[in-house]
Amino acid sequence: MGSAIAERLLDQGHTLTVWNRTAGKAEKLLDRGAHWADSPAQAVVNAEVVLSVLTDANAIAQAYTSPSGALATVVSGKLFIDMSTVRPVTQKVLGAKLKQAKAHFVECPVGGTVGPARDGKLLGLAGGSDEDFAKARPILEQLCRRVEHVGALGAGASVKLAINLPLLVYWQALGEALALAAPAGLSPEKLLDILSDTSGAPAILKIRAPAIVSALHGEDLGPAHFNIDSIRKDLRTMQEEATDLGYNLPTVQSALDAFDQASASGLGQGDGTQLAAWWLQHAKIS
Repeated sequence: MGSAIAERLLDQGHTLTVWNRTAGKAEKLLDRGAHWADSPAQAVVNAEVVLSVLTDANAIAQAYTSPSGALATVVSGKLFIDMSTVRPVTQKVLGAKLKQAKAHFVECPVGGTVGPARDGKLLGLAGGSDEDFAKARPILEQLCRRVEHVGALGAGASVKLAINLPLLVYWQALGEALALAAPAGLSPEKLLDILSDTSGAPAILKIRAPAIVSALHGEDLGPAHFNIDSIRKDLRTMQEEATDLGYNLPTVQSALDAFDQASASGLGQGDGTQLAAWWLQHAKIS
């Protein structure tokens, strides 16, 4: 996702300095004219706006507060936008550190995958002060088809977890639906065409139905749009947040169990759309 967002920024004419924990992932951006930084601190020295997209709270802490992190250099007056999918408390803690350093900060986790990120068609869910959001809005509008300022720091993270939940548990629900439809003997193409045309079908099914058909045929889907291990991380994050809020999420737990099993079978780097096909093949009662 981060590389796709960076590509969009280059398309929009921005001068970019990039850093990644895995340097090889930046090669395509460097070929397009981006500059490489050896550390987060080096990346932000001459930047006016700093965007980060990181895996989890530990990655955020490393990128911002390690000895070579972004906060190891002077950041006063700079605008930071973090687009990671993490718990609200993570964004609040980061925001407090940046405020202490006299920087501006907006969290803006996004809905969408690599394709929409490259095309500037993400859904942005921003949290932060009105002043900081006003500073961030012009660049966020270059990345997103819609940007919503949903509240103070942490609100963006809360809403992002909420919008991801129905989508992620759907892949497990789809696998169960396919099991019930199996006796009809329909081809994957026909069955997915019917399911996509129902009131219970999410928008993503209409987009990803061809990929699901390919998975049902046992074909290689190529690079993942949103891999199973990343989905597991998001589902665990939802559970952690719900526990602190005093809620139980049984549907999330059931889906997480299925994704955990798929990952344990070696499918962790596979696309999330593969779960339904995997479940259909492996979950039958013997």
